[in-house]
Amino acid sequence: MFVNKIKFSFTETQNLINRISTIDLFKGKWQALEKRENKYLKELKRIATIESIGSSTRIEGAKLTDGEIEKLLNNIKINKFVRRDEQEVIGYYKTLDLILENYDSITLTENYIQQLHGILLKESKKDQRHLEEYKKISNKVIAKYPDGTEKIIFNTTEPHLVNKEMSELIVWTNSQFDNKSIHPLLIIATFVYEFLSIHPFQDGNGRLSRLLTTLLLMKSGYEFVQYISFEHIIEEKKKEYYKALMDGQKNRYTEHEEIHEWIFFFLTSIENLIKKLETKYQKYSKKKSYINVRQSDILQIIKNNQPVKVSDIVSKLENCSINTIKKDLQYLVAENLIEKIGKGRGTMYLFNEDST
Repeated sequence: MFVNKIKFSFTETQNLINRISTIDLFKGKWQALEKRENKYLKELKRIATIESIGSSTRIEGAKLTDGEIEKLLNNIKINKFVRRDEQEVIGYYKTLDLILENYDSITLTENYIQQLHGILLKESKKDQRHLEEYKKISNKVIAKYPDGTEKIIFNTTEPHLVNKEMSELIVWTNSQFDNKSIHPLLIIATFVYEFLSIHPFQDGNGRLSRLLTTLLLMKSGYEFVQYISFEHIIEEKKKEYYKALMDGQKNRYTEHEEIHEWIFFFLTSIENLIKKLETKYQKYSKKKSYINVRQSDILQIIKNNQPVKVSDIVSKLENCSINTIKKDLQYLVAENLIEKIGKGRGTMYLFNEDST
């Protein structure tokens, strides 16, 4: 039944193929880049995590800036989270961190989704009564805007139908991943639309939908999403996000329910994400490493005499202690300016030609 909602004209199909091809081409390039040890990825991941937490919670009405969130996370072990905004941020951080570290071992089941919901809202005091439980009261999708106004986007699945619809959705999604007859990006887009239409929990559905998007993308090989914030893209295009969902949901439970607008919005968001990631990566990779005069001398020694041992460098820099030289070598390796080969006394150092 879900497949019937994915309908495209010939022109739309060609557009769809081009977009998916572009995304998959980048996925392959990024996977090759990620296999190489890369000092910039850790920093990109840290920034993306903060942006994702900030954007996803602000979409739902939170007010904390990325700077405030970074400060909060730096003191996570000593803070008591009294304000609701802080509670939501910490819940999102813990859930996202769990997904990023364990996505390959998390399976798409109702049990896991409920567990993630419990972690997401664990710090939110007012939500304790319905953690990990499907809703018992009807809810609506309400868009909250910065000026304080709210707008009902669409009505959602009635509580007595949630178990049935969630079960059907998860069975269909997993079977499509196994069958490989539909491209994974279309499967993920469909899952997210259906999850938001069902709105299975009393609260936290929007945030959880974005976390599940990250989970499914990473499980499908699109690991690059951990280095740039998908949630930030959604926050920037908030009106288009809701409009695309409404386009399909207005005909919910009829034969006219189609989600092509949502799918194109989903794919466009990933394309925008890729452009931003490429720009950020180029910016970071072009940064010049700072090296002092002594480190510059060591670099030149390695370049002119490679491969060299620590003892070779010590003999040429008589006024420097071996411990200082070893620390300099560690720094130069971390900055990707030289390569370290071997272990112990057999350790050799080579000049990294790619660093010039």
